[in-house]
Amino acid sequence: MKYLVMVQGTQADYEAMRGKASADSPAWSEQEIQAMYAFMSAINDDLAESGEMVDGQGLAEPAKIRHVGLGADGKAVITDGPYSETKELLAGYWVLDCASLDRVTEIAERIARCPQPAGAPEYPVVIRPILDGAGDI
Repeated sequence: MKYLVMVQGTQADYEAMRGKASADSPAWSEQEIQAMYAFMSAINDDLAESGEMVDGQGLAEPAKIRHVGLGADGKAVITDGPYSETKELLAGYWVLDCASLDRVTEIAERIARCPQPAGAPEYPVVIRPILDGAGDI
């Protein structure tokens, strides 16, 4: 079965990784950034070697989001950046092909152990099974 495994973050988290602390996120040092990248690279390498990795990507910061909807007149309504009330957003993901929910849960637990500075917010790693077709609903 395929699963979407997601990690979350906020604009403040991306700013913190650039060294700009906020009330919600302490500034990351270059060593902490490198430790995070090394940790994630090791996970990706292991998943590729096991054949479970289908895809995985980090996503650009929330400030680069574009929302596209339709107005009452049927015309596109386009808004750049996250809404002010938005909290956590998708920061990165993996599409994994795993033998069981238990296996993908083990992987998510490993992802949750990603190193970060003391006091940084901790978000849950989210697992969502990917439907194989409309008949799965």
